[in-house]
This record gives sequence, C-alpha cells and structure tokens, in this order.
Amino acid sequence: MTENIEVFTQNSIRIRDEDKKIYIDPFQMKMEAHDADYILITHDHYDHFSPEDIGKAANSGTLLVVPEKMLGKAQEVSGLVKQIVTVKPGVYREVEGLEFETVPAYNILKPFHPKSAEWVGYVLRIGGKRIYIAGDTDATKEAKAVKCDVALIPIGGTYTMDVKKAAELADTIRPDVVIPTHYGSIVGKPSDGEAFAGYVKAPVRVELKIQF
Repeated sequence: MTENIEVFTQNSIRIRDEDKKIYIDPFQMKMEAHDADYILITHDHYDHFSPEDIGKAANSGTLLVVPEKMLGKAQEVSGLVKQIVTVKPGVYREVEGLEFETVPAYNILKPFHPKSAEWVGYVLRIGGKRIYIAGDTDATKEAKAVKCDVALIPIGGTYTMDVKKAAELADTIRPDVVIPTHYGSIVGKPSDGEAFAGYVKAPVRVELKIQF
C-alpha cells in the first residue's frame, strides 16, 4: 500500500500513481528529476515552499496546487510550471485527473501556523486509497475527523505536534498505516520516529520512511 510513497526531508514527499508522480512540499531535493505531474504545497514557509526545489521537480507540464492566500508568492515559480491552481481549506477538487480534499492545517495554541492563514493538508484519492498528508498542523478537530487509509503526519514538535500528540491523532483516525514526517533535520531528532512508533497502538501500523 505504501511502496509508492517516498519521504525526503521535512514534509517533502513523492507519491507514484501508475504513470503519474505527485510531489508535496519538495525541499532540499538531492535529485533533479523534473518528473512531477503535480506539485502540492501545504503552506508558504521556506521548508515547504521552496522555489529552488520546485524547479528540481517541475517541468513544462506540471500543475502546481497552492493555498489561495499564497498565490502572490507562488507567482515566483509560475515560469517553471504549466499552471497554478489555488485551493481553500475544506474543499473537494478534481484537477486534471487528480482527486483530493483539503483539510485545514493550523496550530491550536502556538502562533506559527494560524488558522486565519488558510493553509492546508491534503487527502489524495490514489489507487482506491485515501492518503492524508497533514502538513504543519496540531491535532485539530478537522484532523481528527479525517478518514484515510494512510496518514503522513508531523511529529517533530515546536511548530507541529510532538510524538505523543501525533500518536494520539493516529490512534484517533486509525489509518491502516501512519508515516511520520517533519523530524530529524530542522526540528526533532532522528530517533523521534522510533519513539512515535512506540506510542501508536495496534492495529495502526507505523512505517518509518524519512530519508535523512
């Protein structure tokens, strides 16, 4: 179910869907593959919206999806992609064959990711499965209501959930598989993945995929 998912630094993810390649928040990419059919951005912080890394993934046919309020900033990379599509939280979209829903992504008590910014996570519908990429968020009421088969959720603390809060979210939404993200580089320790796995309760399965 998850063999088509790669996790690089932070929340940088590549998912393969048959002949399509979907990137989320490309960052510090070691390769210049230029193979993205879609690039989805969760919010405008430098480790999630990186023009340099979008350039490494994009080609002239790439569709870029960004939160509506960061459209102005996204214009910086308009020459690297075919089209920019904007989204708001809490919507369903079908864009050139890619089906997804957006989930509000925000902090509850911390100031780093305000709800008013209207940043997002995504639930992708791929191969009959629902894959949730949470983005930088706390365990909000919207996150707790997500229905998915696979969840990629941040565990690094400081700007997002820590390992315990992230495990509680995983136990609440109960995907078949949960993959931790956003740790081991800018925030969090490489060992946080194992700590997170220790808190998550069966039958949810934890897979550690991040590449340090």
